[in-house]
Amino acid sequence: MADIAKYIEKADKYLQRGKAEDALEELKNALDEEPENILVRERACDICISLNRQREATNYLSGLLDRYFADNDQTRAIVTYKKLTRISSPTVTQTFRYAQLIEKTNRKEALELLQKAANGFEAGGKIPEAMQVLKHIVALEPTLENFKRQGEVATAAGDGKTAAVAFYQVGMLEENEKRDGVVWYERAYIMDTSNADIAHAFGRSLLQHGDAANALKVIEAFAKMPNSSEALRETYARALLRLKRPKEAEPIILSIYEKDPKQINEIALLIGTLLEIEHDGTALNIAKRTLELEDKAGRHREFVGQLKEIVDKHRASPEFLEYMVMLFNSTNREQDYCATLIKLFELYYAAGNYLKAADSLDAAAEVDPYEQGHQKRLEMLKGKIDANRHRAIANRFTAAVKVSASAQREADEEAARTPGENEPTVLEDFMLQAEIFLQYSMRSKAVERLQRIQKLFPREEERNEKLRTLYMNAGMMPKYDTPAPAPPSKAAPAPVSAAETQRIVPPTVALTNPSGAQMTSSAAANENSVDNIARVTEITRNIYRQANVKAVLFAAVNDVGRHWGASRCVAGLCTPGKPPSAALEYCAPGVKQSDVMAIVKLIGTLQGLASGQGPIAIQNVKTAPELASIKQWVEALGIDSVLAVPLLDGEEHVGILILEQCGTSRPWRQTDVLVLKTIADQMVLAVNNAKLRNLMKTLAVTDEKSGLLKRASYLDVLLAEIRRGLQQNSPACVMLLHFGRASNLIKEIGELAVESMMQQLGQICSSHIRQNDVAVRYDTTSVALVLADTNEKNAFFVVDKLRKVLSTVKVPGTDRSVACSVGIAEAVMQARFDPVDIVTEAINRVERALDAAKHEGGNKAKSLAPQLEAAAVA
Repeated sequence: MADIAKYIEKADKYLQRGKAEDALEELKNALDEEPENILVRERACDICISLNRQREATNYLSGLLDRYFADNDQTRAIVTYKKLTRISSPTVTQTFRYAQLIEKTNRKEALELLQKAANGFEAGGKIPEAMQVLKHIVALEPTLENFKRQGEVATAAGDGKTAAVAFYQVGMLEENEKRDGVVWYERAYIMDTSNADIAHAFGRSLLQHGDAANALKVIEAFAKMPNSSEALRETYARALLRLKRPKEAEPIILSIYEKDPKQINEIALLIGTLLEIEHDGTALNIAKRTLELEDKAGRHREFVGQLKEIVDKHRASPEFLEYMVMLFNSTNREQDYCATLIKLFELYYAAGNYLKAADSLDAAAEVDPYEQGHQKRLEMLKGKIDANRHRAIANRFTAAVKVSASAQREADEEAARTPGENEPTVLEDFMLQAEIFLQYSMRSKAVERLQRIQKLFPREEERNEKLRTLYMNAGMMPKYDTPAPAPPSKAAPAPVSAAETQRIVPPTVALTNPSGAQMTSSAAANENSVDNIARVTEITRNIYRQANVKAVLFAAVNDVGRHWGASRCVAGLCTPGKPPSAALEYCAPGVKQSDVMAIVKLIGTLQGLASGQGPIAIQNVKTAPELASIKQWVEALGIDSVLAVPLLDGEEHVGILILEQCGTSRPWRQTDVLVLKTIADQMVLAVNNAKLRNLMKTLAVTDEKSGLLKRASYLDVLLAEIRRGLQQNSPACVMLLHFGRASNLIKEIGELAVESMMQQLGQICSSHIRQNDVAVRYDTTSVALVLADTNEKNAFFVVDKLRKVLSTVKVPGTDRSVACSVGIAEAVMQARFDPVDIVTEAINRVERALDAAKHEGGNKAKSLAPQLEAAAVA
């Protein structure tokens, strides 16, 4: 230290005498002794600057600057750096270090120096150092260009994670500017496939570009992690929906919705996708559950509106549309209500469910009978539903289309004389059905119909331009030059021949042929499932045309037997454990008629099996243990394979439909079972309708003007319904509608006006009750309704419905609506009571209920509880 002090003292003396160079030499000697002495170095630097010795001053300042950086002496470092810049250029490292010091105080200058440092490091090939600088740059100025530069530099340095984050930021900035960031997300994902945020962004971007498959591959693993974000799981669910995998997406979307009800749009996407892939049952369940939650939150109408948008964009099954009808009705959206009912009509008609189609048209006409196209739809149903039902619907359009009751009866009589002439041909029917299915985006069903047309009417499109257009719209054109090889047993329907026979079984064993002649049929081959489904329309339509039970069975066995190309087809009506009350058999050409006892044994055994396990399909009868008890009868009939489905009226087994194949073992497909079961259900309905029609014919004639049965029919109809209800364990109600005291009304408006008013009221009642319900003219100003399968609670719903339509009727000569008092009685359907006693008790109670309703002031509905102990026991 003494030597250093001596050098400094000498330097000071030299400086006092103006000898700066000598002073500098003394200071250099001092630095040789103690290189780290900052004070000496600073004085030496100042003398060099004064002497204009730039190189030496630069060396001294650089050393001082590095020392200040090391000591984190920001103040001196800043001053020293500025001195250095005045005489020389700092190094890249010094510039970087200085920029770090002024980041908080002078952001602009710091950015300029950082950019300069980054350029310097890159030019010198010092990539790691350049990456350090770029981290500070993007922190100060996170711009698109800065992140791009950082990503490129990190890629060159092999730092994949840093490059991935940088490119990810570029993608986000691009999206913020409403541009596409998928390219940058892809680069980010390539650099780091383990980053969940990057994977999510890339997957979401791919999904937006319609590449759901690759989006799913990118995000699936991350989405299945327990700590995955809601946004990531939402994107994953949307990818699953795009790939038509809603079952996997369902729990995710429901979970997201439960946590955040604002995510209702995800539920809408889920329902739409389920409808698109024809999972209508699941879609309906989700819609119902969601509606309950939205209803509690006060968003009922909004969600109904969303469901409407879904149905407008996607095909929907009749079941889902039925639900939408209920919703539109509950929210008073009459226009949507009617439009959906028309959709239902067209879908039911295309599917051959004419009864449901009629119900839909009836409901739509109730709201707006002037809707364009109603009359055409009514004509489409002609000959396909019961004439009384057709007339009831037509009555709704009386004012709108000017169709009189007499003209309608004449048309019905003409149709009865020339059945089928005024109905669409088979070709036109199929074309209409295909057109409806295409309209509602049900291409697969439309193709089924067109394939059927192709087989039944080959080359018809060459003559029919409309059919040719349908083929084009469905994306299929028939090819006849190279047809697919047909199954060996396939044959076109042939004319009826004497080789085919119809076997009749006497009442306890068999019945006779309705026409008294043997039945004939052509051999028909198995057709594929598409044709089976299409054929249901033709078979059921033919079944419903029949006038009595024998004719229904007769038509069913022949149509079914020919369609399946079966050796025999047997239909029997019987209860389990008892011989058949009626049985009809179809035999293919060359197949002998069955022995009576063999038919009885086969029907009894198969119905016993079907009662316990449903449809029976046996490919090899000879080795089937369940038929061992009737083996001798099976061998006598020569049966190799058998398919049987029960005839069910609700829960009650009322018969069985059997297909027999002889000479070869035949595998029965699931489609065969499903289609045959559908036909069996329609057979039961047709039998019940035939029984009801026959019953009506035995009763008094219906009044022409009001459409009501006469009073003499009241007890007979009610007794028949009570007996049917006891057999099927179903409820029944009787209702009296009283429209005012007869004597007072006659005195006020006259007898003719009262009769005219009752005719109008009778027409409305007849046209607004179900096909199985019966309306009777009870007295001068009262109407009785016998409601099948209806309990007391539902009877009040019927009252509400009738009040709405009856309110339009005015008392003649006045502006007041007709008042209606109603008495209701639900029959006591217990097997321990005799049907006659049940009827007696019910009619007495309904009259007391009507008296109670009138006593309360009129225009009321009243029911009374039964007094079971007062009912007589059989």
